[in-house]
Amino acid sequence: MTMYRRATIEDLLYMQACNLTCLPENYQMKYYYYHMLSWPQLLYVCEDYNGKIVGYVLAKMEEDAAEPHGHITSVAVLRSHRKLGIATRLMKSTQVDMKDMFGAEYVSLHVRKSNAAAIHLYQETLGFRVHDIESRYYADSEDAYDMRKYFNKKQSGGYVNSEGELVWPRRDKDKEADVSPETIQEINKGDSAAGENATNKGGGKGGGGGKKKKKKK
Repeated sequence: MTMYRRATIEDLLYMQACNLTCLPENYQMKYYYYHMLSWPQLLYVCEDYNGKIVGYVLAKMEEDAAEPHGHITSVAVLRSHRKLGIATRLMKSTQVDMKDMFGAEYVSLHVRKSNAAAIHLYQETLGFRVHDIESRYYADSEDAYDMRKYFNKKQSGGYVNSEGELVWPRRDKDKEADVSPETIQEINKGDSAAGENATNKGGGKGGGGGKKKKKKK
């Protein structure tokens, strides 16, 4: 049995402990306080029947951007409680508040290119698409996918296929010949599945981070 609720300031140490256990991207306590003091509505935790925090989402708003949007700084679930839909529910809770309370146009996050489980969660279950690739984003120089999910318009962007390859949809008619019918079919299939799974499925593990955007290459 698990319970979901907004995080309180007393939860921050336990959220940090969960982060240290689950993810290589870690933060100083002052960064958790910054999120809590600035956007307390966007921090959620999941606790088990003993009151132990087994998952959390740390999120913020980018209100000064051209398009006001939310950003998932970090989401994590203890290994003992994965595949129970916890990450999905935490993500959906904060996304609702981003949209309804802050008028966010979309939500963004970063994920390691090698993190297939997290990419599957974000793409297939929650409906995110790849907006850009952040070169050498992480401390160990691994690239990150910059992923986005729009709240009020059709999703667009790249799609990571079943082989782990990033496929970009082509809109230029002169370049349409570069994309095979099979690739187009796979992208459309992924968009359709994401729409259905965002309502019906759950899952959970992943990570994000906050970093200034780089120009597209």
